[in-house]
Amino acid sequence: MILPSKFYSRPTLAVARGLLGTRLVRILNGVELVGLITETEAYIGEQDLACHAKAGLTPRTVPMYGPPGHAYVYFTYGNHWMLNAITEREGFPAAVLIRAIQPVEGIEVMLERRSGGDTFGPGKLTQAMGITKSQNNVNLTESGSGLWIEAGQVVPDKSVTIGPRVGLNKTPEPWLSKPWRFLVKGWRIETSD
Repeated sequence: MILPSKFYSRPTLAVARGLLGTRLVRILNGVELVGLITETEAYIGEQDLACHAKAGLTPRTVPMYGPPGHAYVYFTYGNHWMLNAITEREGFPAAVLIRAIQPVEGIEVMLERRSGGDTFGPGKLTQAMGITKSQNNVNLTESGSGLWIEAGQVVPDKSVTIGPRVGLNKTPEPWLSKPWRFLVKGWRIETSD
């Protein structure tokens, strides 16, 4: 079942935690690629100095102010695309960065796209799944875009590590240390029943 917009229309931290164990699905050249989401980070509002919305409404941040359940895909570090899911309410800029996946379907294609490398990093997973600017602002709550998130496994709290976001460089406190990163311990979700 594809996650509906009401899933994303909640507080960003709840969405970030709730996305762990869900299935990120991408149709690429007719092949279905699926990865279980194993790591997320929350970015909440213009006051969050680690969030792109700190600059307000700009051409880059337009999707962040849009409807919940849409994608915000941006380019960073000169060579990486990053996938985010927009959260909360339209007009309030908040999103969850999808930082890592565990491939479960289309694994061979993802491995080939990564030259055998892993998908434990936001730029790595977008490379593996062929996610680029073309997916910016697509609706993640329907399959027509070829990119969506569907229900997966419930990850128990005992299997989740919560801590500060990473890669924030010179972001000042308290934003640098906000415990807004959610990670499935051991990087792996059990895929057998």
